[in-house]
Amino acid sequence: MDNENLYPLPQPNAFTSQFWDACQQESLEVSVCLTCDHGFLPGGPVCPECWSQDLGTRPVSGLGKVFSFVVYHRTYHPAIPAPYVVAIIELDSDTHPGVRLVSNVVGCPHEKVTVGMPVQVVFERESDFVLPRFEPVPSSVA
Repeated sequence: MDNENLYPLPQPNAFTSQFWDACQQESLEVSVCLTCDHGFLPGGPVCPECWSQDLGTRPVSGLGKVFSFVVYHRTYHPAIPAPYVVAIIELDSDTHPGVRLVSNVVGCPHEKVTVGMPVQVVFERESDFVLPRFEPVPSSVA
Protein backbone atom coordinates (compact mmCIF):
# COMPACT_ATOMS: atom_id res chain seq x y z
CA MET A 1 0.00 0.00 0.00
CA ASP A 2 1.42 3.41 -0.86
CA ASN A 3 1.71 6.11 1.79
CA GLU A 4 -0.90 8.46 0.29
CA ASN A 5 -3.64 5.89 0.95
CA LEU A 6 -2.72 5.42 4.61
CA TYR A 7 -5.15 6.89 7.11
CA PRO A 8 -3.75 10.15 8.59
CA LEU A 9 -3.12 9.45 12.25
CA PRO A 10 -2.77 11.75 15.26
CA GLN A 11 0.73 12.75 16.28
CA PRO A 12 0.73 12.58 20.10
CA ASN A 13 2.90 15.05 21.95
CA ALA A 14 3.79 15.68 25.60
CA PHE A 15 0.36 17.24 26.22
CA THR A 16 -1.83 14.73 24.37
CA SER A 17 0.01 11.42 24.83
CA GLN A 18 -1.97 10.42 27.96
CA PHE A 19 -5.24 10.84 26.03
CA TRP A 20 -3.98 8.76 23.10
CA ASP A 21 -2.41 6.12 25.37
CA ALA A 22 -5.79 5.68 27.08
CA CYS A 23 -7.51 5.34 23.68
CA GLN A 24 -5.09 2.54 22.79
CA GLN A 25 -6.50 0.74 25.85
CA GLU A 26 -10.07 1.59 24.70
CA SER A 27 -10.59 4.06 27.51
CA LEU A 28 -11.63 7.69 27.13
CA GLU A 29 -9.91 10.16 29.46
CA VAL A 30 -10.00 13.93 29.80
CA SER A 31 -7.32 16.27 31.11
CA VAL A 32 -8.12 17.55 34.59
CA CYS A 33 -6.64 20.34 36.65
CA LEU A 34 -5.65 18.96 40.04
CA THR A 35 -5.91 22.47 41.53
CA CYS A 36 -9.42 23.56 40.45
CA ASP A 37 -10.81 20.24 39.09
CA HIS A 38 -11.60 21.73 35.65
CA GLY A 39 -11.82 19.12 32.88
CA PHE A 40 -10.70 19.95 29.34
CA LEU A 41 -9.60 18.67 25.94
CA PRO A 42 -7.20 18.71 24.27
CA GLY A 43 -4.51 18.47 26.90
CA GLY A 44 -2.16 21.41 27.23
CA PRO A 45 0.62 22.84 29.39
CA VAL A 46 -1.72 24.64 31.83
CA CYS A 47 -5.32 24.58 32.98
CA PRO A 48 -7.37 26.92 30.76
CA GLU A 49 -9.43 27.90 33.82
CA CYS A 50 -6.86 28.73 36.54
CA TRP A 51 -3.51 28.40 34.70
CA SER A 52 -2.20 25.76 37.09
CA GLN A 53 0.41 23.34 35.77
CA ASP A 54 -0.73 20.62 38.20
CA LEU A 55 -2.56 18.42 35.70
CA GLY A 56 -3.70 14.82 35.37
CA THR A 57 -6.30 12.76 33.53
CA ARG A 58 -9.51 11.03 34.56
CA PRO A 59 -11.64 8.48 32.74
CA VAL A 60 -15.12 9.47 31.54
CA SER A 61 -18.04 7.26 30.51
CA GLY A 62 -17.80 7.87 26.77
CA LEU A 63 -21.41 9.00 26.62
CA GLY A 64 -22.28 12.39 25.19
CA LYS A 65 -24.30 14.27 22.63
CA VAL A 66 -23.65 15.88 19.28
CA PHE A 67 -23.04 19.55 20.00
CA SER A 68 -22.42 20.50 16.34
CA PHE A 69 -21.50 18.66 13.15
CA VAL A 70 -20.78 18.92 9.46
CA VAL A 71 -21.15 16.33 6.71
CA TYR A 72 -18.27 16.28 4.26
CA HIS A 73 -19.49 15.35 0.79
CA ARG A 74 -16.07 15.69 -0.83
CA THR A 75 -13.14 13.33 -0.34
CA TYR A 76 -10.15 15.34 0.89
CA HIS A 77 -7.95 12.33 1.63
CA PRO A 78 -8.02 9.04 -0.30
CA ALA A 79 -8.19 7.00 2.93
CA ILE A 80 -11.33 8.86 4.09
CA PRO A 81 -14.04 8.56 1.44
CA ALA A 82 -17.00 10.94 1.51
CA PRO A 83 -19.57 11.29 2.87
CA TYR A 84 -18.45 11.38 6.49
CA VAL A 85 -19.45 13.28 9.62
CA VAL A 86 -17.09 15.42 11.69
CA ALA A 87 -18.72 16.41 14.96
CA ILE A 88 -18.07 18.22 18.19
CA ILE A 89 -19.15 15.83 20.92
CA GLU A 90 -20.04 17.24 24.32
CA LEU A 91 -19.16 14.52 26.81
CA ASP A 92 -21.54 13.64 29.65
CA SER A 93 -19.81 14.04 32.96
CA ASP A 94 -21.19 14.96 36.35
CA THR A 95 -17.72 15.93 37.51
CA HIS A 96 -16.42 17.66 34.35
CA PRO A 97 -19.37 19.17 32.41
CA GLY A 98 -18.87 20.89 29.09
CA VAL A 99 -15.80 18.96 27.88
CA ARG A 100 -15.95 18.72 24.09
CA LEU A 101 -14.09 16.52 21.65
CA VAL A 102 -13.82 16.66 17.86
CA SER A 103 -14.46 13.23 16.37
CA ASN A 104 -16.56 11.35 13.82
CA VAL A 105 -20.10 10.02 14.09
CA VAL A 106 -20.24 6.49 12.69
CA GLY A 107 -22.71 3.65 12.71
CA CYS A 108 -25.63 5.47 11.13
CA PRO A 109 -26.42 7.23 7.84
CA HIS A 110 -25.10 10.79 7.82
CA GLU A 111 -28.64 12.02 7.13
CA LYS A 112 -29.72 10.75 10.57
CA VAL A 113 -27.16 12.76 12.57
CA THR A 114 -28.73 15.64 14.51
CA VAL A 115 -27.61 18.23 17.03
CA GLY A 116 -28.38 16.88 20.49
CA MET A 117 -28.27 13.22 19.38
CA PRO A 118 -27.10 10.99 22.24
CA VAL A 119 -23.90 9.15 21.31
CA GLN A 120 -21.44 6.72 22.85
CA VAL A 121 -17.77 6.18 22.19
CA VAL A 122 -16.61 3.27 20.03
CA PHE A 123 -12.96 2.56 19.49
CA GLU A 124 -11.88 1.76 15.94
CA ARG A 125 -8.47 0.65 14.77
CA GLU A 126 -6.75 2.49 11.95
CA SER A 127 -3.44 0.81 11.15
CA ASP A 128 -1.65 0.45 14.50
CA PHE A 129 -3.67 3.19 16.20
CA VAL A 130 -7.02 3.12 18.03
CA LEU A 131 -9.25 6.18 17.50
CA PRO A 132 -12.30 7.22 19.51
CA ARG A 133 -15.35 7.70 17.35
CA PHE A 134 -18.98 8.01 18.35
CA GLU A 135 -22.11 6.13 17.36
CA PRO A 136 -25.71 6.89 18.21
CA VAL A 137 -27.04 5.39 21.42
CA PRO A 138 -29.30 2.63 20.02
CA SER A 139 -32.62 4.19 21.07
CA SER A 140 -31.74 7.58 19.48
CA VAL A 141 -31.86 6.61 15.78
CA ALA A 142 -35.20 5.75 14.22
